[in-house]
Amino acid sequence: MISRREFLQASVAASAIYGASGVGNWSRLAAQQVLTQDQLLQFDAFGNVTLIHITDIHAQLKPIWFREPETNIGIGDVNGKPPHVTGMDFIKMFNLKPGSPEAYALTYEDFTSLGKAYGKMGGMDRVATVVKSIRADRPEAIILDGGDTWHGSMTSLLTKGQDVVNVMNKLGVEAMTSHWEWTLGTERVTEIVEALPFPFLGQNIFEAEWNEPAFEPYTWFERGGAKIAVIGQAFPYMPIANPGWMFPEYSFGIREERMQEMVNEVRAEGADLVVVLSHNGFDTDRMMASRVSGIDVILTGHTHDAIPEPVLVGQTILIASGSHGKFVSRVDLDVRDGKMMGFRHKLIPIFADVITPDAEMAALIDAERAPFKEQLEEVIGTTDSLLYRRGNFNGTWDDLICDAMLSERDAEIVMSPGVRWGASVMPGENITREDIHNATSMSYPNCYRTEMTGEFLNVILEDVADNLFNPDPYYQQGGDMVRVGGMGYSIDVSKTMGNRISNMNLLKTGEAIDPARTYTVAGWASVNEGTEGPPIWDVVEAHIRKIGTVKLEPNTSVKVTGA
Repeated sequence: MISRREFLQASVAASAIYGASGVGNWSRLAAQQVLTQDQLLQFDAFGNVTLIHITDIHAQLKPIWFREPETNIGIGDVNGKPPHVTGMDFIKMFNLKPGSPEAYALTYEDFTSLGKAYGKMGGMDRVATVVKSIRADRPEAIILDGGDTWHGSMTSLLTKGQDVVNVMNKLGVEAMTSHWEWTLGTERVTEIVEALPFPFLGQNIFEAEWNEPAFEPYTWFERGGAKIAVIGQAFPYMPIANPGWMFPEYSFGIREERMQEMVNEVRAEGADLVVVLSHNGFDTDRMMASRVSGIDVILTGHTHDAIPEPVLVGQTILIASGSHGKFVSRVDLDVRDGKMMGFRHKLIPIFADVITPDAEMAALIDAERAPFKEQLEEVIGTTDSLLYRRGNFNGTWDDLICDAMLSERDAEIVMSPGVRWGASVMPGENITREDIHNATSMSYPNCYRTEMTGEFLNVILEDVADNLFNPDPYYQQGGDMVRVGGMGYSIDVSKTMGNRISNMNLLKTGEAIDPARTYTVAGWASVNEGTEGPPIWDVVEAHIRKIGTVKLEPNTSVKVTGA
């Protein structure tokens, strides 16, 4: 008799990833002839429960370019395991064909030329088409949003998230958790949450003063004859990664013991299926799955990973659905006798030129954007370089932002946060104000100018490096490595805290950074209250207007070893 674990492992091996492949730089029309909407949405229904997962949309309502990371280093036991596999290694691991639609969607390889063939991805009107198609097949499908939804665009900033809230409500989301949502501030988050037609979940969000749970830890669904519990896990490190003064009423944290209590509680109340809707990040969720028993499915978010097959940890499957609206995950489950007996999964790529926009959603999105259309579309300059951000170290968007601060803020050294969000811009395209905001839009954008000693700069780099490369995922508390301009350094990711950073030097002169010397430093996105300076998007806009056309040389200022 086959064991449950063997059955689940077989299910992983058979888990469907999208088909349709091809080679070469086809025209977009040719790509559309190869790719069809029916192919993208084809799915052999299975079992009695369906989950639809979207996460980390970052307020991107329209189709975008988004280049996947070139560098995603895994430390310790996760080295070489998804999601810490990129490029050709990723293509080989998942048996993709180079040059195919799935290779374009999931890796950075040949991104610019393949983009010409396959076009932009995402768009919430296309996502709506996919959701409606799934629900036509499975009317009881549950739509779950993993957070980082109300932040990341110019319109979301100007409407304080309302444009995205309206879109997600129309999509039919039935529960969500959170992260960047909190940078709207407690008052605004409370205002939105009180009006939501679905629960805002967070078993790990507590009232700071009374140390009591502040939001619903879980919600229930009765679907397909099964009783389903969905437990919410908000981003654990809010006051570290983002300004705690914006939401002082709340404390966060992983709260692993309470997660186990919640799982036990819903099991005792008759849950046939336990789903965790998480914004922990993939490695943290992988560890949680190994330490908390009784979870069937973790829908993971925060680290923006798109993985075409579920990852099995013990009896738990982890589903990673990418970011920026590029993908939607469908998970069909066979739930019987209080157990998950098997599953089928599909990571659906949202090829904007292939999937027909849903007319009602498209009209809503256009109406939300209409008051700002002129501002959004104003051309600031052009680019000869591909502008992208995603990766453990500097991307070209980060280099451009750093160049802008060096020029406009008259600094020797500049620092830009290692955030993962931000749409790409293709070579030869205009750079609009919306493009700049897609890479900079936030509620604490002030570009400061200050002085720091060389010793303090080293402390900052060491601290951020430990957040990223600590071998214990529970200590990985932020995004990617802080981006630096005007200065180079070496990093050995295999070392311990305080020993990773070396060879810090000024790029202009080549001289070593003196620990005792004071340097003029500019940066943005400080978590400190009262930070002064112009908003970063104004700094970047002024710089682009001056240079006209962006041309960036390859950045070799960071030397990485120990990976």
